[in-house]
Amino acid sequence: MQALVKTQKGIGYLELQEKPEPKPGVGEVLIEVKACGICGTDVHVKHDQFPYWPPVILGHEFAGEVVELGPEAEGIEVGARVVGEPHTQHCGHCYLCRTGNVQICAMKRSPGWGIDGAFAKYLVMPTKLLHRMPNGMSFDEAAVVEPTANCVTDIVERARLQAGDFVVVLGPGPIGLLSALTAKAAGARHVAIVGTPADEAVRLSKARELGLDTVLNLAETDPVEAVMDLTNGLGADMVIECSGAPPAIASTVKYVRKLGKICAIGLTGGTAVQFPWDDAMKKVCELIFNLSTQYTSWDRTIALIASGQLPAGEVISHREPLANWEKVFEDVEELRALKALLIP
Repeated sequence: MQALVKTQKGIGYLELQEKPEPKPGVGEVLIEVKACGICGTDVHVKHDQFPYWPPVILGHEFAGEVVELGPEAEGIEVGARVVGEPHTQHCGHCYLCRTGNVQICAMKRSPGWGIDGAFAKYLVMPTKLLHRMPNGMSFDEAAVVEPTANCVTDIVERARLQAGDFVVVLGPGPIGLLSALTAKAAGARHVAIVGTPADEAVRLSKARELGLDTVLNLAETDPVEAVMDLTNGLGADMVIECSGAPPAIASTVKYVRKLGKICAIGLTGGTAVQFPWDDAMKKVCELIFNLSTQYTSWDRTIALIASGQLPAGEVISHREPLANWEKVFEDVEELRALKALLIP
């Protein structure tokens, strides 16, 4: 089968290769991948800015169909349409695993960076990590369940957004847009999203199309002043940082109200960040760091997307065959794409 492989350590080293079709082991199934999204993690792996174990097939935001059962694969059948949590090789016995936090187990090796992923025709997954797609949900929509589940985990379950909150999202990339939609679905009264001039043509345009309450280009409007005007000088109940840009991270404290919350989602790629610590202390605000998805967020996310309350599929901008990966990655990195899907 053809697969997109990170062949060795270093910047670049991505290429299409012929790989043998995998075989499911005990408790596993073989999945024919129907669509897989390009994640910021895939871009970070390309640029040697995220842990990975080459040679490895990239891709973890997948949707597909079960085509073969391994020994003792229970609770699923051939033909099932599924998505899956990318927490494949957690240890199962550390304090994190035993408290239900397998997503941050130090031994976790996920598809796409720790073990072979879904930028290929076939993927092996354990049945315990699979979730069924509802009738009527397309494979394209299902391929954005995983990034959306990150937003639901971070914003709803960990940062505990409350109905009626005023929310500011920094960074209008795919995760920023999905975060804004998640906040709306969770009952935020007003969602403002902030971007740069480079975001204007595609990302901020999509934010307006999605009907977000306030869309701010920081080159045209002082976004902090705008938020203060909209909140009568109080500040935002929650600031969701999705850009990973050090200046944006530092600015979160300016937006948030006293006793408000900063929900950190964006990764910097390893860049150190200067942060106004004393200003944050004086506001007595909460800073919530996040990584990966909790089990409980998956079925909630699937239900929100299937019901139309969280139209995650609207952020898909590219749907291309795997052979076109170079052009699609280029569009993602040059901000000409939102959520891009590769079809093996």
